[in-house]
Order: sequence, then C-alpha cells, then structure tokens
Amino acid sequence: MIVGPGKVAHTHAGALAELPGARLAAVCGRNAERTAAFAARYGARPFADLGEAVCEPDVHAVILCTPHPLHADAAVQAARAGKHVFVEKPLALTVADADRMIAAARDSGVRLGVVSQRRLYEPVQRVKRAIEEGKVGRPVLGTLSLLGWRGPEYYAMDAWRGTWAGEGGGVLVNQAVHQLDLLQWFMGPVQEVSGAWANLNHPGIEVEDTAVATLHFAGGALGSVVVSNGQNPGLWGRVHVHGASGATVGVQTDGGSSFVAGVTAAVEPPVNDVWTVPGETDLLPTWQAEDRERAARLDPMTHYHRLQLEDFVDAVQGNREPLVSGEEGRKTVELIEAIYRAGRIRSVVRLPLEG
Repeated sequence: MIVGPGKVAHTHAGALAELPGARLAAVCGRNAERTAAFAARYGARPFADLGEAVCEPDVHAVILCTPHPLHADAAVQAARAGKHVFVEKPLALTVADADRMIAAARDSGVRLGVVSQRRLYEPVQRVKRAIEEGKVGRPVLGTLSLLGWRGPEYYAMDAWRGTWAGEGGGVLVNQAVHQLDLLQWFMGPVQEVSGAWANLNHPGIEVEDTAVATLHFAGGALGSVVVSNGQNPGLWGRVHVHGASGATVGVQTDGGSSFVAGVTAAVEPPVNDVWTVPGETDLLPTWQAEDRERAARLDPMTHYHRLQLEDFVDAVQGNREPLVSGEEGRKTVELIEAIYRAGRIRSVVRLPLEG
C-alpha cells in the first residue's frame, strides 16, 4: 500500500508494477479525489483512513510518501498493525521520532527501510568499494557540495513546501539528505558538528535554503558540507573522499536541471568526476562513458527506486534487513538534527544526540 499519493508516489507505483513479487493493493490519502484517481490508475483500492487501510489482510507492507512530519506517526501505526514499512527520505525529522519508528518495527517483528537509492548508483558503489579496499588509505577528509535552485513555482506545487510545519525544514531535509547519507556512509560515524543555516534567497518561504557545516568524524577525519537551494542554474551535487594516501575518489550524484520527483523528464547521469587512485586514473573516462550509456538505456529517476524496492521486497520475503534499514536512516536524521541544533545555539554539537 502507498500512503500519500503525491508526485513521488507515482515513481513507487511504477516500480512496483515491474516487480514480480509485489503488487499495489491499496492507496491511502487525505484528498479523496486525488486518492481515487491514483488508485484507479494503478488498479488499487482507495482509502481515506490509515487505521482502516492497515487492517486489510492483503496489505503486507506500506510505502510512506507523505510530507516528512507525517512519517513517524504513520510508520508506528503501520508497524503496530504488523505491516512492513518503507519510508521516503528522510526517515524522520528527529532522532526521537526515528527511535519510535525503529522500536515499533522491532517490537512488531516487521522490517523498516528508508529510500536512499543513490547508494545503488554505480559511481557511488565504486567510491564505496575503493574506500573498503583501502585504495585511498584511511579517509581523512570528506566534502559535500550541493548547489541548486528552487523557484517560487516549486514551492507553489504543494501547500506543505517551504514551511516548518509541513516540510519540517528546507534544503537539508529535502534535497541534501541523499548526499548527507552518502557522506556518512563513506566516512563513518560523525562525532561532532558545527554549522549554520539561513534563508538567503527565498523570502516567500519559512525554511532554510542554505546551510554549511563542519564535521568531525569518530575516526579522526574532517568533513565539510555546503548546500543551497538558492543558486541558479540547475543542480550540482558532489561527494568527494580524500584519503591519507593523498588519493581522492568522488562522485557527481546530480547534475544539470533541478530535479523534482514525478515531474522532471530527464536528469544527467551520475558519474565519477574525480579519481586519483594510483594505477586507476585512466579508468575514469571509461567509467563515465559506461555510466552515460547506461543512463541512455534506463530511466535513472525510476531505475534505482525499483532496485531498492526490489531489495526491500526480497528482505521482507527473506526475513533479513533491507539494504538501507531504519537504523541506517537514523544516522542521517541525527546528522541533520545536529546541524540544525548547531545553527540554533551557534555552538558545537556532539553526537550521539540526546532525544
């Protein structure tokens, strides 16, 4: 069942239609007309009440595509009803909410996963393998840069966008969450955060459009984060890892025009944009050509969602943890909450966070 038949829900519904081990049985939403239209399009039953929908015997798992502040309560309700839960990013807005979700899933014996499909990008996988195989030595510096633009038309798409109550934050929780997930996945646990955030170019919204942070990782490495929705044109997202050997590996996760799930028609393919591992520097043009050719054959906007959904279905059927579990999603929630806290108190925040 899909909860929240908005723009990104169409990506999930389309992916489910391609999976032999899954079927969209139901859709639940607050807008009756939109829910009915979505259900009719994908051959599902419409529901207005989540409590009623999760009692349906043919509903075994729930995909949450609601605005961020609604994730926690819906996930807890579904888990307590014995349904597996797959959540669009971010898992939650606070560590306390993430812990509630994780506890409900654990206590009910169901699986909890969070969308982080960029982990499946081939260039991202190359970076992860290079780190694990020691090709850069010990990671000593991680850098994240995400510069893009969101105009008034973006925030006008839905009433919840750009508000603290409806969205729960700005560029950190909505756009940069993917790259923040990759940074901590590459570099390991974050121990200390300092940062600042502000609304610099969007007077018509409440939330931040720009944020910067300095990270101290538990292993002694440092990190920098620079993200903004206030820079035009397009979207440029990069995560780089610099090692003690002096070698650097990196990935451009996003490039070209700004991406909106369920709206954007095409995106630039993710590619490794820097690779200075000794003996492998000449591989970069080959990998880039391969990745661009793959993107020409496949739709990156749906392909990696389908791969992660396929993993989640397999995890449920095989009684194992999904690729990106609730505990993994919690790490990024904690990092984002720490950046917000650091900006509010204008001081260093240490992890783990107290609820």
